[in-house]
Amino acid sequence: MKRVRITLNPRGAYAPPIYERLAGGANYLERTLIINWNVSSPPTGFLFRLEGEYRRFEGELAESPMVSDYEVLPITARACYCFLEGEVSVAARALFENFTRGSLMTVPPIECNDDGTNTFTIVGTETDIQTAVDGVPEGVGVTLVQVGGKRVAADSVVGRLPPRQREAVETALELGYYDVPRDVTTEAVADELDCATATAAEHLQKAESTVMASLFGT
Repeated sequence: MKRVRITLNPRGAYAPPIYERLAGGANYLERTLIINWNVSSPPTGFLFRLEGEYRRFEGELAESPMVSDYEVLPITARACYCFLEGEVSVAARALFENFTRGSLMTVPPIECNDDGTNTFTIVGTETDIQTAVDGVPEGVGVTLVQVGGKRVAADSVVGRLPPRQREAVETALELGYYDVPRDVTTEAVADELDCATATAAEHLQKAESTVMASLFGT
């Protein structure tokens, strides 16, 4: 098995209008991840994780002629999951399919970057990976970011948190403790958890330490 992390720079027919908004075209979105997708047959389905003023993007979905159905599932005031069903061009569909042929698998999520590019990992045989890279159309830029490496997919940080720490973080998210600006205090989180303020603070600090360490592979 080979592992390659690549960045694509789709343009024109390879970059649907909705994608352009997600990849730097909407400055009110701070981060966009494509969590999963289904391009096996029309209509195409996508599941995104959005961070930022996602309600503004919801308004754009309602007006988009290419979107046949969508649903926004809030996580916090500034983060959500978004399911979208709609039509994409033949070229855009072919670009996705190029990385699912033979032994290839695309490892979610696909990161949509502010410069219009997207970055993701593919695994498979060396021959199939090379065929996919060679098969990227001329209208799409392709850059090999990394070849090989020990990690195939990101470890689940949530799975590394003890139950009480996970409960504390979930409660803090629901209350808006991590919103910017922060309007909720540690005391409010403690009241919801029915524990001392110092205990709630300790749970949050330990969980935050684990999460931050995981971001940098420690």
